[in-house]
Amino acid sequence: MADSSEQAQETGGQGCLVAVNLDESSIRRSTPDIDHERAVAIYDLLEDNRFQPHGIEGGAYALSLSIQEQRLVMDIASPEGEAVTTFVLSLTPLRKVIRDYFLVCESYYEAIRQASPSRIEAIDMGRRGLHDEGSRILRDRLDGKIDVDHNTARRLFTLICVLHWKG
Repeated sequence: MADSSEQAQETGGQGCLVAVNLDESSIRRSTPDIDHERAVAIYDLLEDNRFQPHGIEGGAYALSLSIQEQRLVMDIASPEGEAVTTFVLSLTPLRKVIRDYFLVCESYYEAIRQASPSRIEAIDMGRRGLHDEGSRILRDRLDGKIDVDHNTARRLFTLICVLHWKG
């Protein structure tokens, strides 16, 4: 993995995430599938992302995500831990897509274990569609606050879902 200065250069001076932390008190007991999704999302996010808070010079950022009072709290800091800014977003616009995404994911994980390849593919297409919808809504919610690209929004949506997992 590139260090923060290398990654900032690779993104053309745009901001990027170099660390992502999920509030452990926001995470409930999960399944191995959910733990795997979380690890992959964080790994992929740190490998390639665009994350630039508005009104703040480009650079590298550490992001901490938590759910507090049914709101997403995004604490943004420097890689050294110095606070930069905090955004608090209502999750109401994402609630339905998150609920639907969980239902489809449960069907997907079950299908992997016993369904035909064509059935798995059909469920996965629905899962990806909901994931895209969730990431689009997230990008709309971040508009004017934080610039993110499509892939960054998708991975952040995955992490928001991990924080919502009820187990």
